[in-house]
Amino acid sequence: MIWLGIETANAPLSIAVIRDGKVIAEIVQNIKLTHSAGAMPAIEEVLAKAGIKPSELDAIAVSEGPGSYTGVRIGVTLAKTLAWTLKKPLVGISSLKSLAANAALYDGFICPIFDARRGNVYTAVYKGCELETIIDDYHDHIDGLLERLQALEAPILFVGVDVDVFWHKIVEVLGDYALRIPYSHDLPRASETVRLATKVELPSVDAVHHFVPQYKRIAEAEANWLKEQKEKAHE
Repeated sequence: MIWLGIETANAPLSIAVIRDGKVIAEIVQNIKLTHSAGAMPAIEEVLAKAGIKPSELDAIAVSEGPGSYTGVRIGVTLAKTLAWTLKKPLVGISSLKSLAANAALYDGFICPIFDARRGNVYTAVYKGCELETIIDDYHDHIDGLLERLQALEAPILFVGVDVDVFWHKIVEVLGDYALRIPYSHDLPRASETVRLATKVELPSVDAVHHFVPQYKRIAEAEANWLKEQKEKAHE
């Protein structure tokens, strides 16, 4: 079975082609190139290197969020367009779980983090090789997250390039319980997105019409609009 994996939920970009459980070609990068400019060329490059025609794909996996609104939207739009055009099933995987999969050989608590700005994070907590969900994907202030992590009273392995933004505070609160994955495992990999997708029952091709991103919070523009409407209602 041949899969195409698409990971654009945050600044890093990863595209992979997997055939029968083996990585044939993969791009993983974290450079200043917008996904609107880089994602489709990367897909074309990976398919070309793998010697795979789009029509030969059997399924597509995409990181469905949370993360950057723009990044998530671009990846999901690309995946939906390809899935519908090629008549292939589309599987969405949590971008946080996909990142946590880089640490799946660790048998303790795993905490992936994406910077959501203004001291906020997108995060979750998983455990062990099977990535058992301990805390579901959610949006919180770093202080709120650390309060929940303190309650676990156990070592926690942090994953992601954005961990460095909060590392000083993490260590300040958790002390020796705070563990940092090597930087070589900080970038999300589309091959892991595919690996997780292979464990999910394939949906029908028509299900692509109902596929939606998992933002976990409303966009700032929408929040401002709702605030304005509420203020007008009280005038």
